[in-house]
Amino acid sequence: MAQYIEQGKRFQLNSPSLAPNSAAYLWNRKMMLHMNCRGYAVSQYMDPEPRKYAHVPTLAAVSFMQPEQPYFAHHPGRFFYIRDNQSGEMFSAPYAPMNRELDLFSFEPGTSDIRWKVQCLGLELIISLGLSDTDVVERWSVDLINLGESERDISLIPYFPVGYSSWMNMGGSFDPELNAILCTCITPYQKVDDYFKNAHLKDMTYLCADRKVDFFEVSQPVFEGEGGLHAPSSLANRANLGCGDAIYEMPTCCMQFCIKLQAYESQNTQLIFGPAKDAAEVARMRKRYLLSDTQQRNLEYKQYVERGKGCLEIESPDSDFDSFVNHWLPRQVYYHGDSNRLSTDPQTRNYLQDAMGMAYVDDGLTKTAILTALAQQKDDGEMPDGILLSAEAELKYINQVPHTDHSVWLCIIMTSYLNETGDSSLLEHQLKWSNNDVSDSVFEHISRAMNYLIGAVDERGLPYIAQGDWCDPMNMVGYQGKGVSAWLTEAISYALQLWADICEQHQRDDLAVYYQEQAGIFNQRLNQHFWHNNWFGRGITDAGTLFGIDSDPEGKIFLNAQSWALLCKATNTEQQQQILAAIDERLETPYGVMMFAPAFTAMRDDIGRVTQKWPGSAENGSVYNHAAAFYAASLFAIDEPDRAFSTLRRMLSSCNETDIKRRDQLPVYIPNYYRGAYYQHPRTAGRSSNLFNTGSGAWFYQLTIEKMFGLQGCKDGLLIKPQLPSHWSQAKAKREFRGAEFSVTYQRSADINAMQVFVNDEHLDMPCIQNIERGMRYKVLVKLPLSSLVTETQDG
Repeated sequence: MAQYIEQGKRFQLNSPSLAPNSAAYLWNRKMMLHMNCRGYAVSQYMDPEPRKYAHVPTLAAVSFMQPEQPYFAHHPGRFFYIRDNQSGEMFSAPYAPMNRELDLFSFEPGTSDIRWKVQCLGLELIISLGLSDTDVVERWSVDLINLGESERDISLIPYFPVGYSSWMNMGGSFDPELNAILCTCITPYQKVDDYFKNAHLKDMTYLCADRKVDFFEVSQPVFEGEGGLHAPSSLANRANLGCGDAIYEMPTCCMQFCIKLQAYESQNTQLIFGPAKDAAEVARMRKRYLLSDTQQRNLEYKQYVERGKGCLEIESPDSDFDSFVNHWLPRQVYYHGDSNRLSTDPQTRNYLQDAMGMAYVDDGLTKTAILTALAQQKDDGEMPDGILLSAEAELKYINQVPHTDHSVWLCIIMTSYLNETGDSSLLEHQLKWSNNDVSDSVFEHISRAMNYLIGAVDERGLPYIAQGDWCDPMNMVGYQGKGVSAWLTEAISYALQLWADICEQHQRDDLAVYYQEQAGIFNQRLNQHFWHNNWFGRGITDAGTLFGIDSDPEGKIFLNAQSWALLCKATNTEQQQQILAAIDERLETPYGVMMFAPAFTAMRDDIGRVTQKWPGSAENGSVYNHAAAFYAASLFAIDEPDRAFSTLRRMLSSCNETDIKRRDQLPVYIPNYYRGAYYQHPRTAGRSSNLFNTGSGAWFYQLTIEKMFGLQGCKDGLLIKPQLPSHWSQAKAKREFRGAEFSVTYQRSADINAMQVFVNDEHLDMPCIQNIERGMRYKVLVKLPLSSLVTETQDG
């Protein structure tokens, strides 16, 4: 009922009710479309700020997808009514809004399209959805197939609601020359200046077909009548649509095609749907996407998506994991780095971590992101809360709230970029400061960022949290200017150690020693002020209260404070075991590891709005996959590969029906969270947010490449240091690295007690492949002992 097909490049779900909120997404740099298996949709495009072309039926502010997006009968969607014109029987596809039981249902998202196969009333529909590589347009293809021996008289009725687009001016009509429905509105405004500011907006939504429209309806209330969407009055008693317009009424795009099908005949209909400035733009889109080679347009979008294919292909005992890593994970990483989450002012931490993932997909975009971010840095080293991607962009919403962690991510992204590319020349690249025309090197920029972090501390040497660190809604720990963060203490230490390594590699030994010493000092402060019984507290409030400890009734233990303590090497062996035991007991669930527990059930005004979120949702104690990825990184750092793999694997839904039903999530992307509060609200624990915007993907991909399969770049070449799960007796990987290709075979053997590495049948004394030549193919054999991780090689 749920499985990968087509060599893992497509997923198949054979029930519309098993996981009714499950979905897939398509995107390009100008738009994104999130399609629910039942036909509901969330779409957004850039104009240049995010806008929508299909709206809910009430006046609503423009926002991105919401976690656990609620769907309802009048939610925007893309639906098709199918009616037998002789009997009057009718059903809808893919499933909503009639929700009639179907003879066959198959939701089949692919890497570059989304497809449904539906059978009912002796008919089959094959519905395919694709995008353009450059334009804001949905491209729909519908094959209507007669499965019987008798001639059929069928109406195909696409129903694409437009919703409540403007209180000021909205309507619509059919344009026979374009064979299109044009729904118009005027974006509401009050100020004269906004009239000119809005002049460029695409205030038209259109549906255009390649087949002559026989009947249509543009008025939503007329289409529904008394029957509603389950039984529209305009189609009752075998009636045809009334060819009406919308006159300051909620518009819709509803067409009717009357199709005669011979026995076993198939007929195809092509549609395009999207926003436009005017009818002339619709005409251009019609010419390009309906009157030209549609197969070529399909190929162009497929090639666009395939540019994000990544650098790793694996074959392991876990074939579902292979399918996700080979096809869907790099795709999600590419979406984030290529589109910048469809924002003109991404949060700095998100922008840099998304670009970190791109080091393994398109390192040129990583380099661009580093330079773009550093160009907006102040000359004292402070990084802004958001990165402006155009001259017109402004810092909005969360980026107007001060957070203190942004400089940390510079060392993390730079380490990934240098490891992957070996391009140390970037460190010498000159660029100006946001408040100073003097140019300095990238090396100087990041050094000042580290110095800024070292100096932004209180009298104890602990870093201020202001109105949040990585955890945005932890906004009241330090809003009075006194609260400090344990996590940021750890993150600064980790960043300083990474930067010290880069300094050492580039003959800046004095700075390397200094930053290592500072990292050690932060670790000492961490243990002095935050270690409490068996784990680290999360922070100290403005009032001086240590929280995230066992005596707290809620929020006793926070995952990040433990993960990053392990990452920054602040723990001894005893502390590591205490931390792991506490996490196992208090945070682990079948659906992943919770961000903290117990979840807060009431406002705690010395911590902030995170405590007001529903218990177990989002940052309030969910299985927050970004934090889970950090935990996996820390487990690899302390040589715990089995725990690390288990943590990563539970970030994906399994292909068994029980897990997919519980999570309501297909393994075609990592959602930003699954519901937590496992012991407080067990009925909903594990439920997916269905939101694909998350920093998890970049970390998951890096950990799979560099840690699990142990194919990590370094200054000298490709370091081989795998941490495969101990129950894997063998595995294979194909790795693209610095223009060369490495075919790697991993084998466990009872005959050895340390790792052996062979390259083109020659044994390596040290597990690093050096002097790599572009265009060359290397055959690598990695022999591993039956025990788990090894760090030394054995002579052959």
